[in-house]
Order: sequence, then C-alpha cells, then structure tokens
Amino acid sequence: MDRDKTTTMVVSKIRNGTVIDHIEAGQALNVARILKISPKDKVLIAMNVFSEKYCKKDILKIEDRELKGNEVELIALISPRATINIIRDYEVVEKFEVKIPKRIRGLLRCSNPNCITNSGEPVNGSFTVVMERPLRLRCEYCERFLDEREVIEQLTGREQA
Repeated sequence: MDRDKTTTMVVSKIRNGTVIDHIEAGQALNVARILKISPKDKVLIAMNVFSEKYCKKDILKIEDRELKGNEVELIALISPRATINIIRDYEVVEKFEVKIPKRIRGLLRCSNPNCITNSGEPVNGSFTVVMERPLRLRCEYCERFLDEREVIEQLTGREQA
C-alpha cells in the first residue's frame, strides 16, 4: 500500500527508554494501565496507526524507563505480537518480541471462588496456557479456564466490553 505525506505520522525519537511496537490495535491504553503509567511519565501513545504487517497497530513510547521481566510477560498476555525496543542515547540497543510463557504464576487469580488460591491459604494462582490466540488459560489447581477478557480485566482493573 502506498503511503503519502498526508497519511504518515511523524513521531520524534526518544533519547532513553522503551518503545513498545506492534501492540494489538486498541490495546495501548490497557498496556499503559498494566505498566502503571502515571501523569508524571513522558509517554507517547499512538493508536490505530497503519502497519504493513498487521494493517493497524498501537505504539507506546516511554521515556527514561526500561521494562522489567514480569512487565514484558504482562504485555504478552494482552498483545502477543508486540515488540520491545530498548533505546539508549537515541539508538535501539535491544529489540525482541514478547512471548507468552507456557505457565503463568503469581500474576493472575483464579475466577473460581472455591479454588484453593481463593481460600486464604498462601497459594498463588498458577495457570497453564492452553491457547495463545485467543488467549485461554487453565488453573493448575481447579482446572477452571480464564479467557482473554478476564485476563485483561484482572490486569487493568477495568471491565471489558
């Protein structure tokens, strides 16, 4: 598809920080929520922008912040095709695709009120990834399933339409 200057968005480079590219279209605000982006952070959010690979995508640029391991796992749950670019002195020093881990421990809770993880016992939620797209997880204790919508609601604290 040919792009002209009237439909191309120009965004300035960041000196240091993280660029999260290829976020599923419409999910950038959810990614910002799980990263606990605050009004003090210098952030650029671009939503529903053109992507040759996926048609539409979202982009999140965060100045002066590099992601931690568990943050990358959380992003993978919401947007499994996202790529992470670590920027230092205006240069990409590391680039990688997020990967959904085969097991997810301590990040989510089971939706079954009778599950041992919800009984007050010191047991954290533990899930096996049954399917990546659409996301489907199975509790390793009671075998209840969590779907993508439930995962996003838990991670962002907001109900999904």
